[in-house]
Amino acid sequence: MADQLMLLPSGDPERCRLLRMPQDLAPAEAYRQVTGLMAALESAEGHGGGRVPVEEVIEALEERGFELLPLVLGPSLD
Repeated sequence: MADQLMLLPSGDPERCRLLRMPQDLAPAEAYRQVTGLMAALESAEGHGGGRVPVEEVIEALEERGFELLPLVLGPSLD
């Protein structure tokens, strides 16, 4: 089975991240898991509902089997 990848986009290109999803997760389930995790981190004490540091998000995702991959942003297609 080919690797399934997930792009975490951002308005700030430096915050975009590419992840390899765990093989045992369907894309919809991976999406739900990432969305729930990010919401939980944002509402956690200390963030006040604000922006969570990228490193914190990635660390939490890696604990759940996601793997950070190198990402090179190319030129815009628009």
